[in-house]
This record gives sequence, C-alpha cells and structure tokens, in this order.
Amino acid sequence: MLKYLVLLLLPYALFGGPNTSSEKYKDIDLLKTFDIDPSFLNDSQLKKMQSSEFIKYKNNRLFQDMGDASAFIPNVREVLNEYKVPPEFLFVAIAESNFSAKANSARNAGGVWQFMPQTAKRYHLRIDKYVDERRDLVKSSRAAAKYLSILHNQFGKWYLAAIAYNCGSGYLSRAIQKAGTDNLHVLLDEKKKYIPAESRRYIRKILALAMVENNEGRLLGDENDDSNNGFDTPSLTAVQVGSGESLSKVSDMLGLPENDLKKFNRQINYDLTPPDENGYDIYIPSAKLSEFNDKYNGDSEKKKYIVYTPKQDDSLPSNSGKYKIQSKIVKDLNKLNTMKLLSKQDIIIPVASKSNIVLDKGAYLVKDTDTLESIAKANKVTVAYIKSKNNIKNDSVKAGDRLYINE
Repeated sequence: MLKYLVLLLLPYALFGGPNTSSEKYKDIDLLKTFDIDPSFLNDSQLKKMQSSEFIKYKNNRLFQDMGDASAFIPNVREVLNEYKVPPEFLFVAIAESNFSAKANSARNAGGVWQFMPQTAKRYHLRIDKYVDERRDLVKSSRAAAKYLSILHNQFGKWYLAAIAYNCGSGYLSRAIQKAGTDNLHVLLDEKKKYIPAESRRYIRKILALAMVENNEGRLLGDENDDSNNGFDTPSLTAVQVGSGESLSKVSDMLGLPENDLKKFNRQINYDLTPPDENGYDIYIPSAKLSEFNDKYNGDSEKKKYIVYTPKQDDSLPSNSGKYKIQSKIVKDLNKLNTMKLLSKQDIIIPVASKSNIVLDKGAYLVKDTDTLESIAKANKVTVAYIKSKNNIKNDSVKAGDRLYINE
C-alpha cells in the first residue's frame, strides 16, 4: 500500500500537484469563466479527475493522443475568439475526441467536435463522397462555436452550454425544469440523475483538463511566455485550389510529404478536392504559403479528377473509354490489381479540366446551387421526367448527386 502511495504521489513531488495555494486563484478564475461558483472546487469527483488528468498531462499522453491535429490549436483558438467563446472551450473538443480529426463514435458522430451528420449539415458542414467537413478542424470549430454561442444565449451560462453540447438542449431544459434550478451541484446529483452519467462526467472532465492546462499554459497561452511552446500562432494556412485537384500534386509541388498534407486535410475522402466546386480550401504549412503562391496556378493544371462508382459488371476499359483515358492510368492511379471493378467500389478518374464534368453518358453531377427546376430547364426536360428517370420521391437534390437525364 505504501509503495502504491509513493508511486501515486511521485508526480506531485516532482512537479507540484493541482490546486496548490498559488494555483487555487487561477482555478477560481477558470470556474468563473464557465459561470461556476468557486465552491465547486470542493467537488470530490472533480478533484479525483483533476489528479488523473494531471498525471496524464505530465506524461505527455494528452499531446500524444492529439497527434497531428495539435497543429490546428492556434486556428481553433482564433475561431473561438471570433465568436466570443472562451478559449477554455478548446477542452470541449479534447473531452469529446481527444482532439482527433479521425475520431468516430458508435452513434456516427465524427471529427474533433463529434458532430452528428444531421447537426453538421445544419451548420453547413458538407458530408458526401468527396469530403466530410466534420474533420476540417477550422470549419468544424466555426460550426461548434456558432452552436455553443446559441446554447449560451439559450441557457445564459457557459457550463450549461457545455452540458447541452453533450446531452442536447432539450434534455438539459427538461432536467433543469425537473430539478427546479440550473445549479451545477444539483444537476450533478448522483442519486437524482437529472442529467446522464456521461454528461456528469463530461463537464468535470472539461474542467479538470482546463485546470491542469490553466497552470501550464501550453495550449491556451501564457502572457508571460512569448514562445507559448509552439502554440502561439497558426502553423497551418488555408489556400484555395481548383476543383478536382489532387493533393498528391500539391504535395509534389511544395516538396511536402504526401502523407503530411493528407493528415492536415482529413476532411478530404480521396486524393482530390470536390470536382463540383469552383475552388476548395485545403491546409498547408504556413511556411509553404509563399512557395504555393509562386508556383500554383489552378488554370494551368491539365487534369482534374472525379470519383466514379461502377455499375454491375463494369470494367476499366469500358469506363476509361467514356473519359478518353487509358485504362492502365486509371488502374495505376487507384492501385488496382485487376481490370474488373466491383459495384460501389469508388475509383478516381482524371478528366479534362476545361470540360464539363461527366460521370457517365447522360449523367449530371449536382452542384450546390442546383435545383431540379434549374437542371430541367438547362437540359430542356421536365422535372417530372428527371424524377421518374432517377426514382426521386421528393423535390430536393443535394450537391454530389448523380442524375441521369438523357440516354
């Protein structure tokens, strides 16, 4: 037992533990940032979690879990500041996903901020075969900041906005009504269980992480530390490339490892940007911005790319013929071992950049600005004809849909 206590307390002896007298005032100020009464410092479960996160922090496990996404921390701080969301809400993302853009939940939530698809689309994050912008750390952070601002306006306190982000505003509203108060001590009552166990742990984890970081100054910044441990200014910058642009070509142009560029752009599902956009933002190291501006000219690129989903019994020669491209090029580009394709096995095909994007004979790729009426008018057919030919039940289409119009 004595050996166990020595091991447990060793980090405190070496580094100093959380909530020392010199740090207590910082923790009180942090609670005030979340609109929480200072008495919550005495919450026993918060203290246990703070000790656990302190040890994890000192062992650098937090930063290891964050991986490549840590490069976006300054960008995320800027977005939160833009929407007047306290910078400590960075720890909402860390509590949600360990700040991993690759994170997925069993409920199909994705990205650093763990957006469900329906919520993501409500905040204009695009999700289709080309991109999943829940994994775009800047766009998803902007969506999360908007959402958190709305929740704060609804509930009036930042800790309630954080809890509602986890369990939903409807659930929290009912919990407050049932409890007769929005007092945090009451809402976290383990016996009454006004909010889910996950949410009770969630708010404590956010606070514990923020308290540990608050006394270290590595992620949120320390006004007395000019270096800020590399998290002071954005190391990644958004640049616009052409539609259907290949990430591998951009990486070659910049002399940047292809895997690095893809890690910074996990929102892109394949090697290419959406072909139905006039341009699309990708992220490159800020140090490469001048070189990009000197070298990149989207209009001069000879090839753009689309994603094609084969039909039953499709093979590379017949597909390639539609796009006037040799089957071997398509095979090599997609690292295929056979000429035979499987249905729903998406493949990347180069197409001429100045031609209209044609996915198949008589097919049309829907753009953001399209409606059934505009597509019908442009192709001199009726809406009813398009709906019948494509088995569409309602009057809506979305960007990226493939519509068959003519034989």
